[in-house]
Amino acid sequence: MTQFDLELDARGLNCPLPILRAKQSIQKLAAGQVLRIVATDPGSVKDFEAFCKQTGNELVDSVEHSGEYQFDIRKG
Repeated sequence: MTQFDLELDARGLNCPLPILRAKQSIQKLAAGQVLRIVATDPGSVKDFEAFCKQTGNELVDSVEHSGEYQFDIRKG
């Protein structure tokens, strides 16, 4: 399990809100720090993969458990 520096609860939010909130939250972090996002939108899996490719951040981990999706993103 990856250690993280900041957690964003995006449960119950649908696209594009989890991405928008993640973008705001990751700006608070220094390079190398990790943002953990917990979401319930199944579309967020592809959204966060694309988000990381477009922004140069690293998707360290992506896990689904009981309808919740957890993403750990390291700021580039």
